[in-house]
Amino acid sequence: MMRRTAAWWTAAGLALVTGVGGSGWAQAQAPATTSSGRVAIVDIQRILARSVAGAAAREQLEKDKAAMQRQLDGQKTELEKMRDELEKKGQLLSADARREKQDAMERKVRDVRRLVDDLQAQLQKKEDALLQKVLQDVAGLIQRLGKDRGFAVVLERQRAGVLYNSNDADLTDEVLKAYDDQTKKATK
Repeated sequence: MMRRTAAWWTAAGLALVTGVGGSGWAQAQAPATTSSGRVAIVDIQRILARSVAGAAAREQLEKDKAAMQRQLDGQKTELEKMRDELEKKGQLLSADARREKQDAMERKVRDVRRLVDDLQAQLQKKEDALLQKVLQDVAGLIQRLGKDRGFAVVLERQRAGVLYNSNDADLTDEVLKAYDDQTKKATK
């Protein structure tokens, strides 16, 4: 009886840590009884940072970011010219002309702010799309390696809040190598 209670508390604790609850626990329990119950860890951030495809994605994002920055710099230069002109010639202009120039400058400021917001949203969308592609490719490799190596569960290091894992439970390097191999084959 004591053994069964300890096993139940251990299983309940694992369910809380991995986010499995309610009816999901019954579904997660079934495959675990047929496998070894081993758990593996994968560090997705390290894969994104060190993989060939992750580096290519970062390089593409940097190019896009640089192009957006050039566009933004051009708009800021125009705004500074308007501001300088208003400061230098503002006193010589009539009140209506000065007001028109100030209104034009304020519109330009709003346009630049909108441009900044739009460019940030575009960059975020591109980053999300590139990273999603990499993560989608990696997910299949993780599933295959986890199944081939006999792991019941493979957790992502950051999201699972892993405080300790042994080196033999870390599949990151294997996934990274397999992903780079897959990427090289796809580019040939």
